[in-house]
Amino acid sequence: MSVFGVYGVSNPAQVIYFGLHGLQHRGQEGAGIATFDQDGKCYHHRGIGLAGEVFPQERMAQFGGNLGIGSTQYANAEKGGLDNVQPLFFHHKSGDFAIAGEGNLVNAPQIANYLEDLGSILQTDTDAELLANLIKKDGTEDRIHRLMDALTMMEGGFAFVILTKNRIYAVRDKYGIHPLAIGRLSDGWVVSSETCAFELVGADYVRDVEPGEIVSLDSHGIRSNRYSQFQKHKVCAMEYIYIARPDSNIDGCNVHKYREEVGRRLAIEAPADADIVVGVPDSGLSAAMGYAQQSGIPYEMGLVKNRYIARTFIQPSQVMREKSVQLKLSAVRSIVEGKRLVMVDDSIVRGTTSLKIVKLLRAAGAKEVHVRIASPMMKYPCYYGVDTPTTEELLCSTRTLEEACKMIEADSLGYASCENSRAATGGCSELCLACFNGEYPTALYEHGKDE
Repeated sequence: MSVFGVYGVSNPAQVIYFGLHGLQHRGQEGAGIATFDQDGKCYHHRGIGLAGEVFPQERMAQFGGNLGIGSTQYANAEKGGLDNVQPLFFHHKSGDFAIAGEGNLVNAPQIANYLEDLGSILQTDTDAELLANLIKKDGTEDRIHRLMDALTMMEGGFAFVILTKNRIYAVRDKYGIHPLAIGRLSDGWVVSSETCAFELVGADYVRDVEPGEIVSLDSHGIRSNRYSQFQKHKVCAMEYIYIARPDSNIDGCNVHKYREEVGRRLAIEAPADADIVVGVPDSGLSAAMGYAQQSGIPYEMGLVKNRYIARTFIQPSQVMREKSVQLKLSAVRSIVEGKRLVMVDDSIVRGTTSLKIVKLLRAAGAKEVHVRIASPMMKYPCYYGVDTPTTEELLCSTRTLEEACKMIEADSLGYASCENSRAATGGCSELCLACFNGEYPTALYEHGKDE
């Protein structure tokens, strides 16, 4: 999922529309935009589908004002449907507002119970609605202090953009698990889940929102408040490994360079005797280049991606993921036939995708397929917004390396270590590696762990 916001620009909905196109890789199930005009009227629309499908030009012409927010949505098995597509719009006596967010609160059930005990009736499964109700629960202070109080009750990994008729608030969790960046567009401001969207709208990167920070964008310019003095830089490793676009920078580290560096380190710690290196499009390509550079094995385009198929990892069901794999990739027989391959991919979750790709390469005549993964063995679920399955469904949760290799029918299997995954950032971030090593940065409440 992604969030995007603009302040002080003409035709904000059009800018947001292009920004969401730049963030479409983070979610393809739904999209939404909300803006306020000069009279304080909110225009908002949400829909199921890609941004281009949800917002035809006749719909775009209905938006007004000079500020707004937008979001793209991906569904998991529990949180699909139009009701959960954001931004969500709320009426309040202190002023109407809209919220879009990404990530996941680990104490969402506790907050929901607290709010319901106070009389709230919740309509969605979103953290955005929980935040809205926490902000509204006490009208005795101004909104920034109510927002700060609300955020101190929320535990997990998240990034929110909050729209009022006069300003935008951009919020990042105190652990820095989910990225959020600020850009300059002419005399206005842009905030985005990834910096790659800045290029598309013509904005210049200014800085990242800091963990535990609330950034206000309004007629006063850019102002900062901290809702928490606790601060960690624990960016989700999967942002670097899989989720983010390679042309994005997260906390000062370029995603492509990160993946390439992991690939180099992977070639050293998990070498293979092979004829060519083949990357799995798209998020495995950078690591494959690094592996080839370090190993001296030629890099070849042995797999071709159908550009019109959505990302398989963020499909809402396993059946859809498997069907998408069948449609998404094709092996180039003239390149792989009779060759010993090093197949480099970003990660293995359930193993079903890797198994199908190995079979695809063998069917195209590959002599050997040595699988190398540019991340550690995924053994634990993520509770911060990456839709990983239960522990029982993860390929490596209970299997040894040899057993996992046998399951995906590869000739050999090797992974990057947690140490090299950290080191590849060049010190920009500590990384959250919880899905690989089980070291969660937050309490987990109902998930059975308290630290």
